[in-house]
Amino acid sequence: MIKTTLAAILPFLMIGSSVPNEVVSKIDTTLVNRDTPIETPAEAVVEIEVEKYTGWTCEGCTIQEQMALKAFHDQGITDKYAIAALMGNIKQESLFIPDICEGGARVAYEHCHTGGYGLIQWTTTSRYDGLGRHARNIGKNPSTTEAQLSYLFTEYQWKRVEPYMKTPGKSIEWYMKHAYTWLGWGIHGERTDYAYNYARELYKAS
Repeated sequence: MIKTTLAAILPFLMIGSSVPNEVVSKIDTTLVNRDTPIETPAEAVVEIEVEKYTGWTCEGCTIQEQMALKAFHDQGITDKYAIAALMGNIKQESLFIPDICEGGARVAYEHCHTGGYGLIQWTTTSRYDGLGRHARNIGKNPSTTEAQLSYLFTEYQWKRVEPYMKTPGKSIEWYMKHAYTWLGWGIHGERTDYAYNYARELYKAS
């Protein structure tokens, strides 16, 4: 693991050169452009993982979507339809915006007082508070994609369905059924359509 800071990429920005892709792919854009600023280090740390990623990816995916794809891959989920179902559910919940409060406001974790918050719209007090505790324990900002993906895999609700998501060769509908057990959505919305869209867009990284 190599750590660098935003200062390290400043020369690229000043001379108009492109920032290396391996740097851009790991910058969590949730650290900027917030409606309500939160405390962050003076220099945001960008972590570059140098090992080769060989999981699913997609053209046009946002940084947050790419981070989720890698997180699911690292968790041992390899089936294209399983990943598509998971991605479709997160997109329906939050559009992959980690600092979104239910209703659409983009605020810091501590300023979302009603409804769900984050990538999968953590709503109940226990799950919302759990995000904050987990982020503190790992030294991360709870309003970021990195902290929320890390927390996601620690929850009991996820652990119940993880074995099913690791089962290959099933249909999107089969994985969606188990995603419901995970999230318990009240409104189905477009999540299945999103899942099918991801299934068409995903390809193996080479």
